[in-house]
Parts: sequence; structure tokens; C-alpha cells
Amino acid sequence: MNIVLFLAAAIQAGTSLLFATVGEIITEKVGHLNLGVEGIMLVGAVIGFVTAFETENALLAVIAAMAAGVLLSLIYAFLTVSLRANQIVTGLALTIFGAGTSSFIGTSYIGEIVPLNVKAVLQKSIEIPLLSKIPYIGDIFFKHDILVYIAVTIAILLGIYMNNTRKGLNLKAVGENPNAADAAGLNVSLYKYIHIMIGGALCGLGGGYLSLVYIPVWQDNVVAGKGWIAVALVIFVSWSPYVAIAGAYLFGALDIIGFRLQKYQLNIPQDIIDMAPYIVTIIVIIFASIKPSLKNNPPKWLGREYFREDR
Repeated sequence: MNIVLFLAAAIQAGTSLLFATVGEIITEKVGHLNLGVEGIMLVGAVIGFVTAFETENALLAVIAAMAAGVLLSLIYAFLTVSLRANQIVTGLALTIFGAGTSSFIGTSYIGEIVPLNVKAVLQKSIEIPLLSKIPYIGDIFFKHDILVYIAVTIAILLGIYMNNTRKGLNLKAVGENPNAADAAGLNVSLYKYIHIMIGGALCGLGGGYLSLVYIPVWQDNVVAGKGWIAVALVIFVSWSPYVAIAGAYLFGALDIIGFRLQKYQLNIPQDIIDMAPYIVTIIVIIFASIKPSLKNNPPKWLGREYFREDR
């Protein structure tokens, strides 16, 4: 196995997970557990693909995927913030809705390929000057399509935003104790709506990356459980956008390792290899539950409805 090519492929395989994980982190940091990530990614994938196929415009396709994520997350926000519906039930309903919508819209596009104009923009490998010339490191990290770099940039900027800006600290305050945040004069509902929609946009873009770049041929259920892995990854990376970069690439490697091992003719059933990402996901959740720590604790108000009248 060529380790350089494998690691470079792992980065590409983990990019959709990075978008979705960062999107879920910002949603959970504001106190909302959105289990609809899978559905949002599916709708983002199909809307992005259809837009690319019909318009042959890469920018419109990316925007459409994000807009689809925003729309579904807005539905989620309205139900859980304004109507105070149960977050877990709403998220699961969103996943079912997204899966059905994706299958319905994508039926007539099964087997269709992303137009060449879109491929030329989104799949073009961009070499970072000087850095791409570093032996081994350059081939692994600095020769990728533009969305790979955008995903890493967003993760870093989100980390800076949450930890080093006033708005970001307010965001965490809302997730930790909306009563205190409200008493301090913050518009809790506005913070929730804005950040839930930003999270939805990133999840939609994660789905769009799959259908436009990683698997540029439309197929049903193109997300294939990556939304659920992203939800578990949030726990794995302890709600840190910085650590999410490494976590997403690790799971990206687990996702493709089966294909890389096929030529070695190992006596391991392919189904077992395919289960690797999900087995690791279960292990991560178990260890996070067994060994809780202050550092790894989720936002205190995560999953709870906020009633302003109860203050």
C-alpha cells in the first residue's frame, strides 16, 4: 500500500465528515442536539447534484447544497426553538424526511454524472505554492480540491470564533445556561436560530461534497450513514473544531481502508472491513460514557428545551 496516496485519499474521504462534524459542533454548542444530520446531508447532496446537472455551474451547486441545509435546519429550529418540540424526535423525523426527499428527487438522476464544467472547478487539484513541494507532506496535505481547503479553514475559523471572540463566548453561554444568558441581555432565540442554520449549511455542504466531488455519479443513499458518524465524531473530538480535523480524517481513512486492502487478498470478509467506521463509532461512544470528564462534557443545556417563562 502506498501510504502517501492512502493518507491523501483519507483526507478527501474525510472532508464531508469534517463539514458535517463542524456543523453539528456549532449546533450542539448552542444547546441543540440535531440528529437530523444524515437527512440534511442527503438533501444537500441531491439538491447540489441536481443544480450542478441542470445549470452546469459549480458555484450555484455549492450554494444550493448549503441553502438546502439551511432550509432543513430552519425547520428544525422552528420546531425546537419556537415550538419547543423534543429535539431528539425532531432530529429523527428530519432524517426520515431527508432520506425520502433525496430518494424522490434523485430517482430520475440515478446514474447521471456531474457535468464536466463543474468537475473542472470542484475536482481540480490545487497545489499550495512551496508547501506542495515538501517531500511526502506536500503530496498528502497540499494537493487537494478547493473544498478540502475550505473545510479546514472553516474548522479553524470556528475554533477561533468560539474561543476568542465575544459572539463565540456568548454562543457557548447560551448552550451552557440560556437562563443566565437571557438575564445578561442576550437574545437567546436569535443565537439559537443563527447558529443552527449555520450548522445546517455546513451539513448540507458536506452532503454536496459527496455528490459533487467524492462520488460524482448520483446514487441513492449517497451519504450512507456518514451523518450518524458525524454526530458521534462530535463526542470523539470533545466538541473541538480543531480536533475535528484529525477526527474526520481518521474516520475517512477507516472508510477507505477496505478498498486499499483488497489487493492483499486477506482472509477478512469485506463486510467486516466495511463495518470498521461504525465499530469505532460505537467504541468512541462507550468510552465517552464510561470516562466522563469536565473537558469532555457536552454543553450543559444540550437537548433541553428552553422556556423563558421559567426563569
